[in-house]
Amino acid sequence: MEQCTLCPVQCGADRKINAGACGVKRISVAKYCLHAFEEPALSPNKKSGAIFFGGCSLRCVFCQNYELSRAERGKEIRPKELAEIFISLEEAGAENIDLVTPDHLVPMIAEALSIHRPNVPVVYNSSGYCKTETLREIDPYIDVYMPDLKFFSPELAERYTGKKDYFKYASQAINFMAKKPVLFENGQMKSGILVRHLILPCCTSDSVKVLDFLKSVLPANAPVSLMRQYTPMGDTEKYPELQRTLTDREYRRVKEYALSLGFSVLYTQDKSSADRSFIPDWDE
Repeated sequence: MEQCTLCPVQCGADRKINAGACGVKRISVAKYCLHAFEEPALSPNKKSGAIFFGGCSLRCVFCQNYELSRAERGKEIRPKELAEIFISLEEAGAENIDLVTPDHLVPMIAEALSIHRPNVPVVYNSSGYCKTETLREIDPYIDVYMPDLKFFSPELAERYTGKKDYFKYASQAINFMAKKPVLFENGQMKSGILVRHLILPCCTSDSVKVLDFLKSVLPANAPVSLMRQYTPMGDTEKYPELQRTLTDREYRRVKEYALSLGFSVLYTQDKSSADRSFIPDWDE
């Protein structure tokens, strides 16, 4: 942490003193709760034990958790306190421990997991922009990987995140995560990888390439989630193409292509999912 290289940005910050490119020094938690809106494979009873961390090194302009990714929200805590949050969520009935945006906090989260190993699956809910060296450090504690794969195109990644190398790192990370054996028990995913892809307006051709890649690397029984929930948020004023939700035609094109590829478990979303009401209330 004295010369941070946890994420692909490799900013070199001394995070004992200053925030890194992710915007935080240590563990920052904005909210933890029983979250009802994760995929059914993770929480069949809609009780995902979500922990929303502050900070992010990817920083998409359209981020739906913009206040968190820019570190405008969150309370700094120690690993021992995070372990206590795990226990609190389990006691509340959480079906998993859902670590939301953990990539820039891996050593400290690993410490918390060494203090208390939850009795429910631990989910690594990632932007996909992470290093395999960092993943190896926390892999012994993770049951289910749930990365995004946002872009195939370096040009799109650079336009919306400033990170032209997004696919380079995300593809390596997903190849690593895909080695986790996929296991379901009573309808709940206990081990493996579930990949999310958020379809963006005017970007369906890129989505098709994302799906081709996923089909080539994922285990046959690994779920894929095609997300239609894009809602104009964040810092999108300079991006006119992002000032609307998806059209029926855009979503149908990507969905039909995914079906043609034959993914064995494919989650889709209704048009109604593109609504700000699904975003957690950070003040609650």
